[in-house]
Amino acid sequence: MLTALTIRDIVLIDRLNLEFGGGLSVMTGETGAGKSILLDAFALALGARGDAALVRKGAAQGQVTAVFEPASGHPVFALLSQNGVGGETTLILRRIQSGDGRTRAFINDEPVSVQLLRSVGAALVEIHGQHDDRALSDASTHRRLLDAFAGLSKEADALASLHEGWSDARQALRDKEAQIAAVRENADYLTHSLDELKALDPKADEEASLALRRQLMMHAEKISGDLKEAQSALAGDGSAHARLGAALRKLERKEAEAADLLKPVAEALERVLSETNDARERVEQALAATLFEPKDLEESEERLFALRALARKHKIAVPDLPGLIVTLEGDLVALDAGEQELEALKKAETDAGEVYCRAAVELSKKRHDAAARLDGVVTSELPPLKLEKARFFTLLETCAPEEGGASGLDHVAFQVQTNPGTEPGAIMKVASGGELSRFILALKVVLAAKGSAPTLVFDEIDTGVGGATASAIGERLARLAQGLQVVAVTHAPQVAACASGHLRISKEALAQGGEEAVATRVVALDDASRREEIARMLAGQSVTDEARAAADRLIGSGG
Repeated sequence: MLTALTIRDIVLIDRLNLEFGGGLSVMTGETGAGKSILLDAFALALGARGDAALVRKGAAQGQVTAVFEPASGHPVFALLSQNGVGGETTLILRRIQSGDGRTRAFINDEPVSVQLLRSVGAALVEIHGQHDDRALSDASTHRRLLDAFAGLSKEADALASLHEGWSDARQALRDKEAQIAAVRENADYLTHSLDELKALDPKADEEASLALRRQLMMHAEKISGDLKEAQSALAGDGSAHARLGAALRKLERKEAEAADLLKPVAEALERVLSETNDARERVEQALAATLFEPKDLEESEERLFALRALARKHKIAVPDLPGLIVTLEGDLVALDAGEQELEALKKAETDAGEVYCRAAVELSKKRHDAAARLDGVVTSELPPLKLEKARFFTLLETCAPEEGGASGLDHVAFQVQTNPGTEPGAIMKVASGGELSRFILALKVVLAAKGSAPTLVFDEIDTGVGGATASAIGERLARLAQGLQVVAVTHAPQVAACASGHLRISKEALAQGGEEAVATRVVALDDASRREEIARMLAGQSVTDEARAAADRLIGSGG
């Protein structure tokens, strides 16, 4: 509930610190005292549109802070968590309005968007007034309220989950159908491409080896000549190998005469001869590699060009051609497997649709039954509110099960008939300002804590009524306040007498820089002051003993 409201420099309010308790609190005061300003300031803290005109004259900015203590588990905490804002038991909503028109929003001293502030404010407070079109007059909330009245909220949530599952199954079926259609459309092309690739039978590293082989064959003649020169230097009678071999044999014959001197030399020559033999073998191998038929070059070039042409055709690199074979084979296999999977998805979609439709039809029946009950209960609340000729209707427009949505088959709209013989219509279009407020009060009394924000604010819903009707309004507000926090701005003493808390709003003259100014003041009344205020509301400016006695009677009777 709302526990505190602090306002700084908003229109006529220079500084206000208000505390609120549970039950029914009323705010009274003479016309023009600033009740509407106070509500505008409160709405600003809840995310209402900002306006530079709200800033008090002479101030650079205005500020409103509202402190709430929602019940544990209230949905507002999940909303804050989803948006990365902390909050455990106390929520502090703060809005700063600058004189240049800009505003800043904070929740628990963390900067937030105005959109989030507005969502949080809507979850915590409902403001109902004669010209308010954001509360129960919003048809988008009517289905939710009907479900809350009938205890169908959990079934509605479950139905939304079933619809989501059906939608997912339908989308999976569509995706698979599109995939199979695409593969089926290109099946001939895929088969031809696969045959072409398999006929060529590319290998992952084939391009590099073919390119190297081609380059070798193109320069084989010159390379072969150079290799033959190396071979001549390494082989034959006059080669270095022959001369070194002859020298080694001579040293070996004389090794016994000077072993210490000649043995290391002989060993070194042996190593050289061994390396020379290895070099000669490698030269011979290289020479053999340069030997090829002219058709070998032609065949290598043809295959290399064929590989590259096929890679260009499929817009991939040559080494990726073997992988393409695997992909195309998988696509063709998937075409057959996909047909079987498609049948399974069709069955899953049909089954999910049937489950949803059965649940939606059942929920729709319960809503129709609940609508009739709601109409009767709300209509019975109207006569004491001076709406004895009026009737309340819950209009349900139900579509076919296969056309249902996440919320079911029903479009729900609250309508009223203000006089017999007139056509029922939407509350906002048919009811006048005062009637609208009383219709909303009757509906709220019936719904009580179901589907409602924890704090309700009613702005002058008693306008144009008095006597027994005002007493009926006060009694119903008090009844509402047994389960919710209710704040009412009122001119009716009968309503004020039903309250558990009473705030009086007035204007106070100020001396400001040599100029006269006024400021709005709010005072919490004790029992004696409350009696005097209700007497003033009964008698006007001159409070008489008779008025005080009447106030005592009203307070004693609770309105």
